[in-house]
Amino acid sequence: MSLQQTVEQTVTGLGYDLVEIERSAGGLLRITIDMPWTADTPVQPINVEDCERVTRQLQFALEVDGTEYARLEVSSPGIDRPLRHQADFERFVGEEVDLTLKAPIGAAAAGQVAATRKKFRGTLERTDDGAGWQITWRDEVKAKPGQKVSPKRLAEMPVHALGFTLDELREARLAPIVDFKGKKPR
Repeated sequence: MSLQQTVEQTVTGLGYDLVEIERSAGGLLRITIDMPWTADTPVQPINVEDCERVTRQLQFALEVDGTEYARLEVSSPGIDRPLRHQADFERFVGEEVDLTLKAPIGAAAAGQVAATRKKFRGTLERTDDGAGWQITWRDEVKAKPGQKVSPKRLAEMPVHALGFTLDELREARLAPIVDFKGKKPR
């Protein structure tokens, strides 16, 4: 049995989703897991006990298969979770994502963005016909240091949209947006 099959069977058998398997130099085997998701269940985060449970079971399964590794690391996907499958995109509709295309946007940009651009950050959405995906974003307003930008000026910025298929993507991840300022006044 291959490493992929062993890990996938073990992880799904314990009731988790396998996000990714990564082998690194020095014999590190990194497994990323997440809770299964359906549209009608609330999102549950992975905790230390979940990682511990999967680690113990994987150590046994990998030993039985004779898989060589120096160190096993099981973790949650984190705030910059990779999006790989159709279900991942469905789960995170409305979230900020970072996309990297396999090829530059080229002539399809029609002068709206640089033709050589491959990286984008925007809100993940379904296309109007519901068959594909797109991200939308507004370009940032250039403000001088210490200057505040009025909401009116922000609203005047055009909205860009980029439609894509999963085959056109090199990588897609949730955008790691962290707010260290705490709660905002109402």
